[in-house]
Amino acid sequence: MTTAWVIISVIADVLFWVFVGPHVPPGHMTETAINNQRTFNVLLVIALPVLIGVWIYLGYAIVVWGSKRNSVDSIGGESARTNRKAQTSWIVVTSVVVLILAGYGSYAVIAEHGSGGGEGPNPVWTPSGAAQAQTAALAGTQNWSPGSKNVLPVQVIGQQWKFTYRYPTFGGFETTQLILPVNTEIAFNVTSLDVIHSFWAYQLSVKADANPQVNDVAYTETKQMGNFVVRCSELCGIWHGSMYNYGKVVSQSDFMNWATTTEAANAANTKLLPPFAWTYVPDANGASGGYYPDGKQTPYSTVELYGSKTPAS
Repeated sequence: MTTAWVIISVIADVLFWVFVGPHVPPGHMTETAINNQRTFNVLLVIALPVLIGVWIYLGYAIVVWGSKRNSVDSIGGESARTNRKAQTSWIVVTSVVVLILAGYGSYAVIAEHGSGGGEGPNPVWTPSGAAQAQTAALAGTQNWSPGSKNVLPVQVIGQQWKFTYRYPTFGGFETTQLILPVNTEIAFNVTSLDVIHSFWAYQLSVKADANPQVNDVAYTETKQMGNFVVRCSELCGIWHGSMYNYGKVVSQSDFMNWATTTEAANAANTKLLPPFAWTYVPDANGASGGYYPDGKQTPYSTVELYGSKTPAS
């Protein structure tokens, strides 16, 4: 039975790793997605032998000790309570598996700068240059250009029921479009204007809660161009299910062209926004007004801009 378990487990692990693993979500658009896919695959490779072992043992028990084969109830086997071999094997095997997984998980979180999860306003695991980029972004002195190795801060603002995005590196303009350059370290700064939301960029393998008056920071490095889906993954009201949009990872030159063009087109409206900050005081207007690159234009309120110091009634 042990030999059969080993052979079947090895075959199952190899088949999964070669033919299934490369296609497991979230894919390969970011370094975070690649690493999280690999972590999932490692867990499955460890779990498959356990699952197969349980199935083989159950099958063996049914065949050997099934009631149809034994007209008389068999005498119970040796008690595990006094079986030192069984107890030692159980403790050692389970302890080794748990410790390996704990070590691997800890390494992944540290090496992958939080593995795409929100780390709060003071991240512990940050990529090189992230702290300087964040400080410069807040001061309005952060710069980025094609070929640059600088971290690109992007602010994600959750509100009922949509996400908007501010780019402090390009004058702090705000848009409903999330466009990112490829081969770039991104610092997502996630906050909310009203209730609790959660920013989930599925194919990027990034997820960070959006809380009012809190800046939740998550990191990832883009690796492939393409489209991705952004959803709110925290119940936030009646239209929570429709709170999603689409983002795009483009070439660095295309991103630079888009960012500079949008900055110029939004210059007048950007002046009406509150000064760029990591959080804003919630109010009724949110970030709903203003000109966005999709061509739609709605007037800003002259008194209830988001970020106002007086809460809206």
